[in-house]
Amino acid sequence: MRDRYSPFLIGSKFRICPPESATLADGQIELVMDRGAFGSGEHETTVSCLELLETFPFTGCEKILDLGSGTGILAIATLLLGGGHAWCIDIETEAVDSCRRNCVHNGLEGRVSHRCGTLDDLKEAGFDLVLANIYGDILLDVAADLVARARPGARLLLSGILWEYNFEVRKRYEQLGCRLIKNRLLDEFSTVLLEKS
Repeated sequence: MRDRYSPFLIGSKFRICPPESATLADGQIELVMDRGAFGSGEHETTVSCLELLETFPFTGCEKILDLGSGTGILAIATLLLGGGHAWCIDIETEAVDSCRRNCVHNGLEGRVSHRCGTLDDLKEAGFDLVLANIYGDILLDVAADLVARARPGARLLLSGILWEYNFEVRKRYEQLGCRLIKNRLLDEFSTVLLEKS
């Protein structure tokens, strides 16, 4: 059956596993994810984000924005690492439904607000952490609004950026008052970690 997959590890802390998988009490953080059109976490941009997230301090990280949330895997990871509440937004109804299901699988339904739409449809601001694993051209389009919604000192973890957009994305966010912390070039894509000054 195409929806079944074997559990697999990402980074040093996470195990991605299907809902029917037995829990292993070995200290790994289990991300219980449905398999489907939006994947279960194998894409290099998702892996890169999870590897960086596991190194973050989550003390005081109460408000998380996940733009283009897809399955919700990044938001779910942040909450299981100690984040407070996540706002997940995606333009695809199927993605929002997938995110809702995965939040239920992980016992997080009360700590996530779901929106189907664009950043313009979200009223909240003052985010401590902004996640956006979406295409570089979209990151350029929403840059001013995304930075404006982050509180001073917030981290912005941006991925899904093809190499050709990497420089332009970095420069645009730096012009908006962000400081580059890390720039990871992957096989085809890249991940950029910034801090709002």
